[in-house]
Amino acid sequence: MDFGLVLQTDPPASAVVGLMRRAERNGFRYGWTFDSAVLWQEPFVIYSRILEHTDHLVVGPMVTNPGTRTWEVTASTFATLNDMYGNRTVCGIGRGDSAMRVAGRKPNTLARLGEAIGVIRDLAEGREAEVDGNRVRLPWVRDGRLPVWMAAYGPKALALAGREADGFILQLADPFLTEWMVKAVRSAAEEAGRDPGEVTICVAAPAYVTDGSDAGLAHAREQCRWFGGMVGNHVADLVGRYGEHSGMVPDELTAYIKDRQGYDYAHHGRADNPDTAFVPDAVVDRFCLIGPPEAHVEKLRALRELGVDQFAVYAMHDAREAVVDAYGEHVIPALGQGR
Repeated sequence: MDFGLVLQTDPPASAVVGLMRRAERNGFRYGWTFDSAVLWQEPFVIYSRILEHTDHLVVGPMVTNPGTRTWEVTASTFATLNDMYGNRTVCGIGRGDSAMRVAGRKPNTLARLGEAIGVIRDLAEGREAEVDGNRVRLPWVRDGRLPVWMAAYGPKALALAGREADGFILQLADPFLTEWMVKAVRSAAEEAGRDPGEVTICVAAPAYVTDGSDAGLAHAREQCRWFGGMVGNHVADLVGRYGEHSGMVPDELTAYIKDRQGYDYAHHGRADNPDTAFVPDAVVDRFCLIGPPEAHVEKLRALRELGVDQFAVYAMHDAREAVVDAYGEHVIPALGQGR
C-alpha cells in the first residue's frame, strides 16, 4: 500500500513544503493539496517548490476541476512540472465543490468532467486533443505521463471514474462504503472493456494517532469532526438528486446528514468548523482513522483487502507532524508499499 499526505495550501508555503519533505522522509510517496483559488494559495506554484526539495514524491491536487482553469492551461502546467522534475505529478480531479461555489459558480457537469479527463491527459502526454472545437497539441512535450484520478461518491460519478479515469479517489475510510464504491468503479471499468485492476484506488481521510486514552480519543474526534461535515456537504447533493432511501446511494452514507443545517466554506476542511456539530462520533470513527497505531494498521489492512492501493492522510488538525512521524515509524512499515 502507498501512502499520501493531503494538506491545504495555507501560507506560509514554506510550511507546506516542509511538511511534504517530512512526509517523504517518513516513507510517504504522494503529496496532495486542496485546490481552491479563493480559499488557499495557488497549489501549482507550491508543487514546483515541493518537487525541487524532494527526491521522489509525486504531487497533485485533491482535487482540481475542469472549470477554474482552461484545460490546455491545466495540461500545460502539469506537463511543465513533469518536464522539469521527471513525471512526478498526478491529476486528481472532480466536479468542483469549494473552488466553484466560493466563486459563485455551480460545480461542473459529469459530461464536462468526463471530456476534460481525456483532454487534459492527452495534452499533458503530448497527444492532440480538441479544446472548444479546435485541435491543439503541446508540441514541446516529450515522454510526458499524467495519470488522472477522479473523485466520486454517487453512482453516475462512480461509473464515469470506472470508464475514464486512471484512478478513483474516495474521500472516506469506511470499509463498508469503500467495498460498495470500489465494486461500482470496477464493474464500470469492466463493462467499458477495461482491466478493472488497472484503476488505482485511493482512499483519503483524516488520521489522528492517539495514546489510547478516552481523553485522547475524544480530542481526536473533535479534531477530525470537520471531515464528516465536508463529506456531508457532498452527500447532500446526492440526496437532492436521488432522494433518501433511493437505493442509488447506501443509507449508511446519507442517514447522518438529516440534522445538517448548512455549510460555510470559510471553515472548509478545518478543525474549528462550526457547521459540523451534527456529525456524530460514530460517523467520525467510521470515516476517519483514529486511535493508537495498531488501530490504524488494522483498519488499513481491511481496506487493502478491499483493493485500496493508497491511503492519503488528511492532516487538517493540531498534530500534523506527530501523525506523519507516527505513520513513518509504526504504520507504513507494517503495510509495505506499492500496489
